[in-house]
Amino acid sequence: MAQPKKKTKSVKSTKPQPRTKPGRAITPASSVRPASGTSASQKPKPTAPSSSSAGSPQRSRPPLPSAAPASAAIARPVAVAVAKQRIFIVDDHPIVRQGMKQLIESAGDLLVCGEAATGDEAVEAVGKLKPQLVVADLSLPGKPGIEVIKDIKARWPEIYILVVSMHEESMYAERVLRAGAMGYVMKQEAQGKILLAIRRILSGQVYVSDRIASRVLRQLTAGGHAQPKSSLELLTDRELEIFHAIGDGKTVRAIAQMLHLSVKTVEAHREHIKNKLQLSSSNELLRMAVQRAMEQ
Repeated sequence: MAQPKKKTKSVKSTKPQPRTKPGRAITPASSVRPASGTSASQKPKPTAPSSSSAGSPQRSRPPLPSAAPASAAIARPVAVAVAKQRIFIVDDHPIVRQGMKQLIESAGDLLVCGEAATGDEAVEAVGKLKPQLVVADLSLPGKPGIEVIKDIKARWPEIYILVVSMHEESMYAERVLRAGAMGYVMKQEAQGKILLAIRRILSGQVYVSDRIASRVLRQLTAGGHAQPKSSLELLTDRELEIFHAIGDGKTVRAIAQMLHLSVKTVEAHREHIKNKLQLSSSNELLRMAVQRAMEQ
């Protein structure tokens, strides 16, 4: 007899199935897009184009121009102002100061920052304005030009000084250089030489004529013992100032007030001048001083 078939029970899988909410299908993990907070390394690789679009050429869209940030500054050329060299003029003639100012400022890179008519005014103003260079005359009311040079260089040694004077260069050029000036130009010289002297001195060089430069070199080679060509070269700076004051017709008392000296000191200087110039009387000294003044 045929044995009856036994019914077998189907064994259900014990693996837990994921629970889903009603009405929502489970999406495979491979098709889940990363959240906006994920890094670039976690983004899925781009898939190859489908067969339907593989045959058709893809047009690349030009990139849209990016707007410049609002804080970006537009570069513009900036004009740089060149600082002008400041010049101070000392002369007792207003017309000379005006002409000198026009000449200096015509250069473009030079500026006249102040003027003075006397030596005392010059020293006070230079201390306030601190120019790079002082253009000074020697014949000044009150304090003489050489004393002005010495005072300025003693207080402000960084300030350059150029002497522009009517006096003979051979008589005063070496004296002003010893006093601290950096150059000497006679007023009879061409205007271009004054500008040349200013620029050379501002660069730290000394400016004198070729004749004076050759003379100074000869003295150096002779050991500084060259014989003076004029008897006036034997006078000291103070004695030469008194000599010129006598030639201008000033009395001993007036000279003492001008130089802030006593009358006895001026008289002593006058006697030294007479001895060095080999003059026997004060009248001879007066005639010689007046004659020299008329030659200037």
